[in-house]
Amino acid sequence: MTPDRPDPDPTPDTPSDSDSDLRWICVFCGSSAGEDPRYLDAATKLGRSLAARGMGLVYGGSQLGLMGRLADSVLNAGGKVVGVLPEPLLPREVAHRSLTKLVITESMYERKAEMARLADGFIAAPGGLGTIEEFLEVLTWAQLGMHRKPCGILNTNGFYDPLSAVFDHGMREGFIQHVHRKMILIESEPDPLLDRMSAYQPPKVPRWIEVGET
Repeated sequence: MTPDRPDPDPTPDTPSDSDSDLRWICVFCGSSAGEDPRYLDAATKLGRSLAARGMGLVYGGSQLGLMGRLADSVLNAGGKVVGVLPEPLLPREVAHRSLTKLVITESMYERKAEMARLADGFIAAPGGLGTIEEFLEVLTWAQLGMHRKPCGILNTNGFYDPLSAVFDHGMREGFIQHVHRKMILIESEPDPLLDRMSAYQPPKVPRWIEVGET
């Protein structure tokens, strides 16, 4: 594995930013393992499901926690994994050294933009503030019409029940439109979630802003 700078455009043997073909799934998840072993088990199941469906993984490039377990499970099942890591984290020895490809960016912002560009869909598995922030950003981009890719939540052990309740409360109180709430696909197991993402039909929403204008 050789670290690469982001390519200016996707090539046939690397991920694309296609909205219609789920070849590469970006997963946001924790660099910690969590307190309950079910989180690591779910990361393993998700990785195996991605590989079994011929879907590649795009993720944050770490060898730690759920991130490392997820990448290992895809690789061990014969799948492909692209990690995207900001250069300042390289000296901290968090980078996974056995990936199909490791892309190095100059900043956290560029990392998120590159992960979004490479992926055909997004999943939030259990994680901390960074995981939640990354998922909500790509979800907001979908709301603004900047992409039409499916956005799913892997709700292992009810981890995201409180966040789901916030979404429902926001809709009841008139701050989240019903059409935008329906964009959020939530399942407790990987295969039902991937099934829903594969069948996802994005709603028609106006494009309020272009990606380059963020």
